[in-house]
Amino acid sequence: MKKKYYLTLVFACMLAAAAGHAADAPHELAGFVLGQPLADFEDRVIMETALPVRYYESFREVEIKPIEGFKSGLIGYGTCHKPGHIARIKLKYADSSKSFFNKLLKLYKKRFGEPGEYTGDAFQIFISWKWSFVDPNGQRISLTLQHNESDEDEKIGNAVKLTLSDLVESEIDCFRNQQPGDKRQALRQTKWDPLKLQGKGWDRFLPK
Repeated sequence: MKKKYYLTLVFACMLAAAAGHAADAPHELAGFVLGQPLADFEDRVIMETALPVRYYESFREVEIKPIEGFKSGLIGYGTCHKPGHIARIKLKYADSSKSFFNKLLKLYKKRFGEPGEYTGDAFQIFISWKWSFVDPNGQRISLTLQHNESDEDEKIGNAVKLTLSDLVESEIDCFRNQQPGDKRQALRQTKWDPLKLQGKGWDRFLPK
């Protein structure tokens, strides 16, 4: 009887923890809200800067207008499954220092708990911590806080990214389902005759 009561109590605690985790899932950053129409925030972005996102054909990103405490930012929205709805918020903080990042990280942990994944490099030149959530509506949301000192492939300084993962995946699936076929994959499978390089031996493989 005691064992049954104990298991019931543990299960109830797990459900309560899960519910709390869902309720704490963030949706808003610097006044932008995931899943909402971008049209609701047109006064906060520069629509003339909207461009397609490389490798994500059904996505576009638009630059934000200046916001206190942030240097720059991009708002990503879909064009297929839910056209014009915000799927991702990427912002760079005005303060690029490591001390500012450390303060942010402490505050993030206090609000959202320990991150579930480290996505930076082993040498911590590029530091990246990721949290994953499921909100009360069952939507998956990811939150990433980054500090970059010298990795040229990433934004230098401190940045945050908030993503509505389910909407991103729905946009990708929507675009693929509308295509008659993957033309790039077909081209990759084509048997091309290798182009000839000038020179001989190893010299052909070295930059000049």
